[in-house]
Amino acid sequence: MYKMILLAYDGSESGQKALLDCQDLVQWSGASLALVAVMPHHIDFIGAEGGYYDPKIAEREKESYMSVLDHGLRTLAEAGFNAKGELLVGDTISEITSHARKIRADLIVVGHKHLDGWAARWWRGSSSGALIEHAHCSVLVAIIP
Repeated sequence: MYKMILLAYDGSESGQKALLDCQDLVQWSGASLALVAVMPHHIDFIGAEGGYYDPKIAEREKESYMSVLDHGLRTLAEAGFNAKGELLVGDTISEITSHARKIRADLIVVGHKHLDGWAARWWRGSSSGALIEHAHCSVLVAIIP
């Protein structure tokens, strides 16, 4: 049975589905729940020679991701679940898997939305697939068709 579930939450429709599915799992298993949002490093490129970092943009991005995380925590609290939340910064897959190891999660829950065209699927790749390849534990992918 699961003891610690990590939900990677981005506020999207598929993230909302993962949040709902995760509530059912927590209730069923009695596991502890951790919620994370992952903010990528932010660099603005101005040309091939280099880039620059704008702290104002980074601060707005951080506020946006914190808002998403707070929304997820509020939703869980309103449903009667106690979850710890944390904003992570870096590569999404690396941060999720590293945090899962750190908290000894035995299940990672993520949302996924099927992309419409073959070009969109090819161009974007699959974060869920990459997560499955790098995770040390089970991964549940809540799918929005």
